Amino acid sequence: MRPVTAYATTGTLLALSLLAGSAVAPRAATPDPTPPAAAPRLVGYDSCAEALAGLRAAAGAAVGPWGFGAGWRTGVADDVAMPAGAAARPQSALPPGAGAKAGSAAPEHSTTNSHEPGADEPDLVKTDGRRIVVVSQGMLRVVDAASRVVTGRLDLSAGESGRRWWPESSLLLHGNRALVLVRPAPEVVPATDRPLDPDRPADPDRPTSPDRPEGPEGPRLLLVDLAGQPTVVGTYRIDGSLLDARQTGATARVVVRSQPRLSFPYDERRSDAERTTVNRAVIARAGLDAWLPRYEWTVGGERHSGRVGCDRLSRPAATSGTALLTVLSFDLATGRLGDGDPVTVASDADTVYGTADSLYLAGAGGAGWRPGWDGMRRPGPERTDIYRFDTAGPGRPRYAAAGSVPGTLLNQYALSEWQGHLRVATTRAGSAAGTESAVHVLARRGDRLTETGRVDGLGRGERIYSVRFLGGTGYVVTFRQTDPLYALDLTDPAAPRRTGELKINGWSAYLHPVPGDRLLGVGQEADDRGRAQGLQVSLFDVHDPARPARLARHHVPGGGSVAEFDPHAFLFDPTTGLVALPLNTGGVRLLTVTDTGIADVGTITLPQGGAASRSLLIDGRLWAVSDTGLAVIDPATARGLAWLPWT
Repeated sequence: MRPVTAYATTGTLLALSLLAGSAVAPRAATPDPTPPAAAPRLVGYDSCAEALAGLRAAAGAAVGPWGFGAGWRTGVADDVAMPAGAAARPQSALPPGAGAKAGSAAPEHSTTNSHEPGADEPDLVKTDGRRIVVVSQGMLRVVDAASRVVTGRLDLSAGESGRRWWPESSLLLHGNRALVLVRPAPEVVPATDRPLDPDRPADPDRPTSPDRPEGPEGPRLLLVDLAGQPTVVGTYRIDGSLLDARQTGATARVVVRSQPRLSFPYDERRSDAERTTVNRAVIARAGLDAWLPRYEWTVGGERHSGRVGCDRLSRPAATSGTALLTVLSFDLATGRLGDGDPVTVASDADTVYGTADSLYLAGAGGAGWRPGWDGMRRPGPERTDIYRFDTAGPGRPRYAAAGSVPGTLLNQYALSEWQGHLRVATTRAGSAAGTESAVHVLARRGDRLTETGRVDGLGRGERIYSVRFLGGTGYVVTFRQTDPLYALDLTDPAAPRRTGELKINGWSAYLHPVPGDRLLGVGQEADDRGRAQGLQVSLFDVHDPARPARLARHHVPGGGSVAEFDPHAFLFDPTTGLVALPLNTGGVRLLTVTDTGIADVGTITLPQGGAASRSLLIDGRLWAVSDTGLAVIDPATARGLAWLPWT
């Protein structure tokens, strides 16, 4: 390939267009409360020199004798597991995962069980009703749904310096193009320089590891043309780890988390204070390139490289300097990925939540570790910082507002945007009961997300196991020995309130809406001491918010399902009441849910010992996806109709 180098510009930093976002309109009657003092408002740097000084100062304050908190010294490359988790407004009325027509000629088919309509989430299988695209064991395969034939294959591990491995992959689909997100293979990278000779101290003058490659280290993105045989037409790679992604229409936005490329020397003969001093010296000598992510992208016969520019970097008032978040934007309707038009925030997050118009990044707030009463360094107070970006239009997202709430999130389902307000469910330690949970309602005031109301005191002594917000109602499950299901009225953002509570054994780890004011819970049964007793599916009647009731349950003793922690594995068809759950034994349990009960259809065992991970519906047939092939099933009888092995 002909190399072409194009670095992002560094001029007047953080253009005003980046800081301007569309408003989230609050209710006019809602009083304007004082924003919290620690609201993580984003601002830009005036120069690259100021950016470097700020990052050095923040990182120096956060570093300790072992580096940046727990896990840094281990040197294990960090990659955050992708949790569960569009301008296609005509489908917005459909519940997530419900069947939809992709066009006049496409059969009825299910879609990925995503949190919000209009914001598709990457998964290991996608379908448009005509074909099924699967990524599994390092291969992308295309299956024609009508003929039940594998029509194309693509090796996703090709070109990785001769390595053969099965990367963890997922994909997004738009027309004849797929964006495949490939996580790097786990590997150990040096984060501390331990001297080979114990009598020779480590060299503190080496701020970065010489063993790291020159190019970016992190996730690979592949733009694949599916019009014929699957063909890679563009690639992208960036430093960091893949956090998550969302797709709105033809625009895919990928969130990457990166840490500074620093190598801290280690000398066990030194005290903690001496090691901290040496680590701060390493930070003080590091250049801006230790923080700003590098990237490469290819198109045709050209390879381009660059680095996120200072003008794309913003920060909250308090930052640890230990992590950066970069949002990349790609137009899947074109035949190239480009440079991703990056937007970077000097903060950390572990949760991505998206709607058709907004992208939220949320994670533990604060400036890293603080000294304790005994001189030991401990994490700061529990707080979740939230950043909202406007994604209503194509291209680069625009920063809109930021806020913070006490406590920590369970996952993206703890966040919900509705009628101009953001609802946030958190669990907080430190109360008299040990832990308790709350739901906070936030509204945008300028560039801040400020609290308008909250419901406190949920599950004292317990923690949140699942959350679901449906319109003006919220449902929160907490657990220690029993499962309180709380119903919340959130229609008045200034006065949210708890309306009802149901206590039963066990817990629901995932909640899904069912027609007729019903709620389906997938989790575990438990005995009176809180010990798990196997997979449990519960049907709740929530038509009366003051008196939620369980109408039926289905129990699989000793069983479990990946759907408990990955909602993408859950399939529900609202037209027939079909529920498909992959079991930890490898099969698929089929149930039928009505407004009064749950019926067991049967369990599907896949050939060749295949372990089912997903299921989807096309034209009334159920397809079960496994690591060994695809099974076609009659969902009414659980009878196998066809088997398509991968080999």
